[in-house]
Amino acid sequence: MNQSRIVNWGIVSTGAIADKFCTDMPHVKNAKVTAVAARKREDAVAFAHKHNIEKAYQGYQTLFDDPSVDVIYVATPHNFHFQHVYAALMANKHVLCEKPITISSDEFTTLAALAKQKNLFLMEAMWTYFLPAVSQAKQWIEQGRIGSIKHIKADFGYSVPYEPNGRMYNPNLAGGCLFDMGIYPLAIAQYFNPGELKDVLIKTHFAPHNVEDDLVILATCNDITLSLATSFQCRLQNAALIIGDKGYIKIPNFWRAKSCALYQLDEKIEAFNDNSIGWGLHHEAQQVSAAIIDNQKEHTIMPHSVSLLLQQQIETITSLF
Repeated sequence: MNQSRIVNWGIVSTGAIADKFCTDMPHVKNAKVTAVAARKREDAVAFAHKHNIEKAYQGYQTLFDDPSVDVIYVATPHNFHFQHVYAALMANKHVLCEKPITISSDEFTTLAALAKQKNLFLMEAMWTYFLPAVSQAKQWIEQGRIGSIKHIKADFGYSVPYEPNGRMYNPNLAGGCLFDMGIYPLAIAQYFNPGELKDVLIKTHFAPHNVEDDLVILATCNDITLSLATSFQCRLQNAALIIGDKGYIKIPNFWRAKSCALYQLDEKIEAFNDNSIGWGLHHEAQQVSAAIIDNQKEHTIMPHSVSLLLQQQIETITSLF
């Protein structure tokens, strides 16, 4: 790998997650944000000024066509992901796209095939997988510290005021808590126990316009019981518990985890605290930049197969609505 190479990033959208991503980018050693694009030029210019970005574009295609940009970070609402990722790949750009990367397994299959055809890197931005606290929890499991996993419990929810035309509640914008927040509990369960969901049961509440705003999922995967939940109605515990026959691991705020703890019965026997600065998105950006420098087309931590499986799991759940 060429350690001296710097990967030039272009940012699509100037929303909250793009802002956090760019706030963390100065902590990435092998990358630099060189351009940003928004629908309105004034938004792109303001964002570029805030984050010291050289170029600000009105319209995304202009960014895709910039020959100095190596990789595009797509941070638009998820119902636009397919068209923006497709356009970026067609412009011969590597892509990191926010989760969920698409809203159907067919869409993702199309994007993955295009990336392979054009010999480009493509990854869903499952930043949780790259957090040191989550990696530490997996290491404890691989060391046999909790024995055989029996249960995985995870939930993620915040109170979101009902706004029928807003992104989160509008069915025409792929609204609903499953796509927006539920992807995290599904992803953390997949991280510690990859496989297909079986024996799926759900309890769902729907807001007006028939969009789910509270969802509980019970399922099995590899004979491990999954208890997952997501909600727009209330703040849930937002924790993950990985429970084995010899102990368990608790990850508070697992989606943005800064810590984890290892328990045997009621006794905490070990703890990990991530004292790194920033939101934590730089861990993912560092790894993606390194993969691109190393000429990889998928990342081993978040390969295409995992993104496809998550899309298929969402489709299994929504088929029960």
